[in-house]
Amino acid sequence: MSPTEPPHEPAAVQARYARRNAVADAQHYSLYASASALQAQQERLRAMVQLWRTHGWQSLAGLQITEVGCGSGGNLHDLVRLGAQPQRLQGLELLPERAAQARATLPAALAIHAGDAASATIAPGSQQAVLAFTLFSSLLDAEFRTALAQQMWQWVAPGGGVLVYDFVVNNPRNPDVQGVPLTEVRRLFPQAQLHSQRITLAPPVARRLPGGLIAPCATLLPFLRTHRLTWAVKPALSAGPEALPS
Repeated sequence: MSPTEPPHEPAAVQARYARRNAVADAQHYSLYASASALQAQQERLRAMVQLWRTHGWQSLAGLQITEVGCGSGGNLHDLVRLGAQPQRLQGLELLPERAAQARATLPAALAIHAGDAASATIAPGSQQAVLAFTLFSSLLDAEFRTALAQQMWQWVAPGGGVLVYDFVVNNPRNPDVQGVPLTEVRRLFPQAQLHSQRITLAPPVARRLPGGLIAPCATLLPFLRTHRLTWAVKPALSAGPEALPS
């Protein structure tokens, strides 16, 4: 690789996380210490369950689900608590230290794979759901982002989908991430039927509020919701994408 050639995106992501971890305040992301983090997690869970129940899933038992970029395993823990079977779940994580954290706390039957998700061996059409939570915002290389999305889409069975949770606007204080508006989700999954909603009060605002005011403010000030939860469904039969506002 020449000095002027940009690094391969997975290596670039690792470098960005190393910079971010050097300055990050872990308290901001602790469900125990941060009322805003706890509120965001609970709101996201409620929205996820509502999307999937509306989709017709009365239970997660028997469903094959993969999370790309599973981190230390928090979302996989939530899926187990919601009734998913550990042996039918798997997490893919680029950063080895986070994969080790997930492996140390999750059930032994739940597979954790460390490394580049683009190299994962998952049978086409084998997954009912693939999760991508704050994944695409960390991928600044558009070509790599598109290729990974296409690969994830191949893993999904007809009638299943990709569940994307990400922020929709750029963070001027963090050049290592990029907002993922609904138009970008549609570009990444052009064949999908999209079901989407804005959630999560802007974290810098939520962190400054007493815990009891976070949910009311999110309700009263919807323009301050900075994230989208989008269920991108692979049609069981050939159909065009569903129209939604950006």
